[in-house]
Amino acid sequence: MLKIGLTGGIGSGKSTVCGLFAELGVPIVDADLIARQLVEPGRPALMRIAETFGPQMLDDDGSLNRARLREAVFADADKKRRLDAIMHPLVYGQIAADVMALQAAYCVIAVPLLFESKNAYAVDRVLLVDCPVEVQIERVIGRDKLTRGQVQAIIDSQMPRSERLARADDVIDNIAGPERLAEQVKRLHNSYILLATARTQSA
Repeated sequence: MLKIGLTGGIGSGKSTVCGLFAELGVPIVDADLIARQLVEPGRPALMRIAETFGPQMLDDDGSLNRARLREAVFADADKKRRLDAIMHPLVYGQIAADVMALQAAYCVIAVPLLFESKNAYAVDRVLLVDCPVEVQIERVIGRDKLTRGQVQAIIDSQMPRSERLARADDVIDNIAGPERLAEQVKRLHNSYILLATARTQSA
């Protein structure tokens, strides 16, 4: 099966693009969703986070305080590495299991930090959802109620936009309106179907 890795900076619109692919019947494997499931109360990943960063990372009901953890790791590169060491092997292991269970011409694997992650899950093509940094900032401020400084710190921790653009196989420009976005997704969908078909015929 052809595996498309979908990535992009925070606030670029990855979830919206995934939704458009899903409307076309394409299976989506979402690393963020997997990560959220892995830190549900009682799961081993949550227990390791509490052991590593302290019980203050948990709310009174035993759930993860995401805002507190985010603030801690983005202020300290060493803590970010320690969190990645906990989460990345679990996330990528679950991605592999989910992909193995699929039957489709191709699937989209949404991994926000696909380029940044070491030993990332292997994909056949990388699709970048792109928009200007200022648009990212405004979207995240409106969505997550963070300050401009907090959003900028997250952006600074990610790969620069220019480097992402240079490394991507395909790019969706998510600065235009919804109709233009849907057109780009449909065009890529048709292209991926053709690529998947050609792969199957040559196998």
